[in-house]
Amino acid sequence: MSKENINLPKTAFSMKANLQNKEPEILEYWKKIDLYKELRKSNKGKEKFILHDGPPYANGNIHMGTALNKILKDIIVKFHQMDGKDSVYVPGWDCHGLPIEWKIEEQYKKNKKNKNEVPITEFRKECREFAEKWIEVHKTQFKRLGVVGDWDNHYATMSFEAEAQIVRELGKFLKEGSLYRGFKPVLWSTVEKTALADAEVEYQDHKSDTIYTAFPVKKTNIKELENTEVIIWTTTPWTIPANKALAYNEALDYLIIELSDEGDFKNKKIVVAEALLESVIKDCEIKSYKEIKKFKGKDFKDTICSHPFLELGYDYDIPMLEARFVTTEQGTGIVHCAPSHGPDDFNLCLKHGIKAIETVDGDGKYTKNLPLFEGTHIFKANPIVIEKLKEQKKLLSNGELIHSYPHSWRSKAPLVHRATPQWFISMESHGLRKKALKALDDTKFYPDKGRERIKAMIETRPDWCVSRQRVWGVPLPIFVHKTTKEILVDDNVNENIASIYEKEGSDCWFSDSPQRFLGNKYKAEDYEKISDIVEVWFDSGCTHAFVLEKREDLQWPASMYLEGSDQHRGWFHSSLLESCGTRGRAPYESILSHGFVVDGKGLKMSKSVGNVIAPEDILKKYGADILRIWVASSNYAEDLRIDYSILEQHADSYRKIRNTFRYLLGNLNDDFKKVDIKKLDLNQLPELEQYMLHRIFELNKNFKNYFKSYDFHNLYKELLNFCTVDLSAFYFDIRKDALYCDSKSAERRKNCIIVLNIILESLIKWFAPILSFTTEEIFTLINKDNKSIHLEEFMEFPKSFQNEQLNKKWKELKKIRDICNVSIEAKRASKEIGSSLEANLIISLNKNLIELIKNTDMAELCITSAAEIIETTSNETTVQTKKAEGEKCPVCWKINKDGCERHPN
Repeated sequence: MSKENINLPKTAFSMKANLQNKEPEILEYWKKIDLYKELRKSNKGKEKFILHDGPPYANGNIHMGTALNKILKDIIVKFHQMDGKDSVYVPGWDCHGLPIEWKIEEQYKKNKKNKNEVPITEFRKECREFAEKWIEVHKTQFKRLGVVGDWDNHYATMSFEAEAQIVRELGKFLKEGSLYRGFKPVLWSTVEKTALADAEVEYQDHKSDTIYTAFPVKKTNIKELENTEVIIWTTTPWTIPANKALAYNEALDYLIIELSDEGDFKNKKIVVAEALLESVIKDCEIKSYKEIKKFKGKDFKDTICSHPFLELGYDYDIPMLEARFVTTEQGTGIVHCAPSHGPDDFNLCLKHGIKAIETVDGDGKYTKNLPLFEGTHIFKANPIVIEKLKEQKKLLSNGELIHSYPHSWRSKAPLVHRATPQWFISMESHGLRKKALKALDDTKFYPDKGRERIKAMIETRPDWCVSRQRVWGVPLPIFVHKTTKEILVDDNVNENIASIYEKEGSDCWFSDSPQRFLGNKYKAEDYEKISDIVEVWFDSGCTHAFVLEKREDLQWPASMYLEGSDQHRGWFHSSLLESCGTRGRAPYESILSHGFVVDGKGLKMSKSVGNVIAPEDILKKYGADILRIWVASSNYAEDLRIDYSILEQHADSYRKIRNTFRYLLGNLNDDFKKVDIKKLDLNQLPELEQYMLHRIFELNKNFKNYFKSYDFHNLYKELLNFCTVDLSAFYFDIRKDALYCDSKSAERRKNCIIVLNIILESLIKWFAPILSFTTEEIFTLINKDNKSIHLEEFMEFPKSFQNEQLNKKWKELKKIRDICNVSIEAKRASKEIGSSLEANLIISLNKNLIELIKNTDMAELCITSAAEIIETTSNETTVQTKKAEGEKCPVCWKINKDGCERHPN
């Protein structure tokens, strides 16, 4: 056989991807052409799509979660850019807060340095340098993933402009009166010595001491309640010294029972809820008792008890208060209330005029307000409290319970509710809760379940605690009058502070005279300057104000905020509250949230388990495009699984896609010619080509729908199926003969080349947002004039490509082809034939199907040497495969008794 007679495919696009080495070269190319600047030029003045970047924390190398997040953002930004919008992406970083303070403190400990001896401004300078270092590391890592953005003009919450705007935003809450100083229980870390936001809390199993304790009834309206003891159950014995009240539910039934067992409670009468009697008897190992009276909870009204430590100096009344939060889930149906150590307790006591006091200091030690216990650390107090209760004969029983308990997500230390003077933004005083809930109704969510999740949090959340007792952050720009205790509210003072920060940053708050910030209108000696900093969630909640509103290339509100589902209580949440409080609406039109990255079995990644995969390892082994396929093909609405076997499957899919491009490029000899599809005369094309154009039209329609609903895993699946099923196993297979064996001037081959050009352009553009590197590699190979695939727009296909009638016909033809293939495969399996070209087919069809296929070459369709059609009255299609007889053509390999028509010897 002579190769001169065959049009062999030829391309510079290698089968081996070698992405690990090629991708960095493409990154250099993008840098050389300044791709980001070119993107801005190409769609200048067009409708904007702004995906506002939720700032990752500037600390430590990126992990799979960060990689997923950034790639997903990049895919969306590129989709919108290629959809004809000015799709701007400005990356940002969250820089203030505890994790960085901790890192610097760790370095101090190593170097035997005492933090308290270092000036605050010097400590803050080290924090700033630490954040700056990690921002640069992250930039390199994000770029390596193929993420395109304005890296040279990123934003950071520690920039002077950001710090100034945060002051202005706080000033708005201060001016309207919703920012106030309150004494409230907040979740407090005795290790980190600061209040923690909801987003900084994680729940873990914790072993707690439990006690059943008695509060003697002192005064009551029910005769039978006299000389009884009300029993409470708690998992925090250390809060008993801080008790100020007891809570009951008026709708519950309660019982007075008299105990007969030996011990401190012999012949004593106790009170518990009827529904919990059984569990109390079991827990407290009560053997013998008798019921005295049953009564409704509402009869507790005006009942007053004594504190269990009455004889030890706790000689104040303990009122019984009605509360709906009391349930029969656990305990006794009566709850002990320490207003300094629980939000429910605090609110109930406040309603009844009982104020919280400081009972525990920042280190976790009891204050002088609690006689007997001052100076004892609360985590060491349980045995002491239990012993005192025994001495006072007020301990009915004690035990242990393993239960879910709040911990710090950083130090992993258990947290406590502690009443401290903090600064809060009220959810009610100016209708912030209502505004936020309405804003959520006006926001589009992907997936939709995100709306209900964040709504539930907004509906029940307490006032927003925006203060922290640390140093690395934006200082609260607040002065309080020393005599009147009034907060200074003055726009000029607030703007003066903001202007100073804008020029030199906020370090000066800790080093300069307060007079500098107050100006000439007020005297510094009359005011206390607040030393708290703003919590970091308020920082990042203001990014819309100092990024979206301040930058000319962006716009407010953002088109989309996109983060992990944990941000419903984090950035989505704080941005919503900040924006609704200052602008009356959300700073985003839509929210897309994704699940967490887990291992192949669905387990959380953990170093101790050894199932962690780092993005860097994947890049070394596979390259970024494989990681990008993993992101696109995973359903982000759920947790995303990853391990090496999953990546291997994606690498295999990538090879199929790459092979598809190689087939196209090889048969075009890398000589891509853009087809003017609007001027294309479809009637001049064979039916098969017309059918393929119909498939492209339909696929494009689905592509747009998937893209508009951000349904990437179905979009990718459809593209992959198109490559493997419609192209490789069908169109390419059938047309291989024409491409290889027809002369270059043959109409059939020329028409096929036209369609291959259209398929190539469509595919490269459809895949570009996902396979950013591979599509760029192909694009630069076939385009000498245009700079980058990412500067192109998606194709618009004329309605004339759609041909439903032809589609129906080819669906039937494919069914017949499938039956033929089964028959051919049977002969190949029995070794009667080798390739399908050694076969002749006899196809028995009914009259309707014969009419349907009358202009179709079934031998061409089934890739055989010949096909004979026989009419049958049966509706069943049957196929007989025979070994072809005759002479094999050395060019096209078809076997014919009369020799080859196309290639006569």
